[in-house]
Amino acid sequence: MPGTTAAPEVELIIDGSGGGGGGGDGDGDSGRRPRKPPQCRYPTAIALGMISILMFFLGLCSAFVILKHVSENWIPLHLPKILWLNTAILLLSSYALEKARHRLAAGDFAGFRTLWRGATILGVLFLAGQLLAWLQLVSRGLYIASNQGISFLYIFTAAHAVHLLGGIAALLYVLVRNFEKGRISRNTAVEIVSYYWHFMDGLWICLLLLLYLGR
Repeated sequence: MPGTTAAPEVELIIDGSGGGGGGGDGDGDSGRRPRKPPQCRYPTAIALGMISILMFFLGLCSAFVILKHVSENWIPLHLPKILWLNTAILLLSSYALEKARHRLAAGDFAGFRTLWRGATILGVLFLAGQLLAWLQLVSRGLYIASNQGISFLYIFTAAHAVHLLGGIAALLYVLVRNFEKGRISRNTAVEIVSYYWHFMDGLWICLLLLLYLGR
């Protein structure tokens, strides 16, 4: 009719999630198992951590190179031979760790645990070998304050050992953790711990080569 304004129809859409006797939580797993957060954030976190560690060691290496070339009191280094054996042990540990990852991917959980445990033991042996290297230096009368070159040998090995201890703690965490109740999955934990361990392996090789070539 003239002069009559048709009111627009307004449709109200009500979200019926939880309807039909669902209890209103909208999650069939609620109360049984916590939902794991996105796993991609863990590799990002370990990558940032490795970058910060790398920057720290780059600072030490820069100081080593500069002092070697400008110092008038620099005494050539004589590396303990056990350092080469320790390096072989650490490389073998990385190899065992990588084999463990492959066993886990293949569904061989028992094989994974055996290899992972072996990698952890080899890591501990590496640290014990580094301590023996220190004892050899002390037996020769070489202490951290003896000269600049020896000081860097102590500093490099000590700083690397402290960071490697964190890697060993992470290896043990993977062995004993109940991942069914954790916020991180086993596959993600194995992946990021492997990244860190291989990083510490490569870092040690670079430090050893720097010490050897900087004699």
